[in-house]
Amino acid sequence: MSNTSKNSASEVNQRLDAPLLGITLLLIATVFFAWQDVITKQLGAHIPVAQILVVRFAAFALFALIYAHRKVGVSRAFKSAFPGMQVVRCLIMCVEIGIFAYAIQFLGVAEIHAIFSCFPLVITALSVPLLREHVGWRRWLAVSVGFIGTLIIVQPGADVFNPAALLALLCVVLYSLYNILTRKVSRQDSFETSMVYFGVIGFLASLVAVMGRWQTPDSNTMLLLVGICITSVAAHMLLIKALEVTSAVVLQPFNYFILVWAIFLGYFIFGEVLAIHEVVGAIIVVSSGVYVGVREYFIGRAIR
Repeated sequence: MSNTSKNSASEVNQRLDAPLLGITLLLIATVFFAWQDVITKQLGAHIPVAQILVVRFAAFALFALIYAHRKVGVSRAFKSAFPGMQVVRCLIMCVEIGIFAYAIQFLGVAEIHAIFSCFPLVITALSVPLLREHVGWRRWLAVSVGFIGTLIIVQPGADVFNPAALLALLCVVLYSLYNILTRKVSRQDSFETSMVYFGVIGFLASLVAVMGRWQTPDSNTMLLLVGICITSVAAHMLLIKALEVTSAVVLQPFNYFILVWAIFLGYFIFGEVLAIHEVVGAIIVVSSGVYVGVREYFIGRAIR
């Protein structure tokens, strides 16, 4: 191995050698993400979803451009090996956020996150046909068990079934596709490139969607819009920093803490309480997802 390769490997190891710090930063980030969803639910009762999106993406685009300018330069960040795929992944995520903001008006904050907790399992399943990744029988079993847990939460065909749950499941599929396309572009594109495309394309798409629907916000709505910008930027800053010091595989199981905060905030702000079947289903789904995450970690460590 050349000295350059050794130095590069050493730099990577030094960058990813603070798991406790990374986990702490991620846990704080999940708090901000949960608050972001609470504010989204409150805003949805006063202004169109497209207006929420354009404000969110405007704040994120500004953050992404500043971040890219400091790291690699904006012009360099816009140079992508997969410009078409970058645009598609961003549009998919823009649609997903819009559907999520709409669905959360009919579902509880904790309820929608209980459904959403199956997304790592969906990513695992879709990575086989779309990324040509190998998934062993143990992880397929975990995906199957997680699917059963999701059915327990949603309860299709039951009297208590909420059609909005199907929108939440659609969000899960779209978010999983976004993550898979992000994996693909990240093979050659930098993190800064993906961020800039996400912010700018998302802003332009939501700007088109909001035309003719813009409503002048009152003072309370304006405060909520400011709040959603702050929570969005803070959450992504903490997430980026967490990924800088700890590998994504180590962090993955701790993403489920957003469900804990969602249950807490949903109860104290909206008076929401998860039904027993939703709690049971969430435990099954989260357990399956954690197993997949832990197994991927050990497989990755064995390969290294």
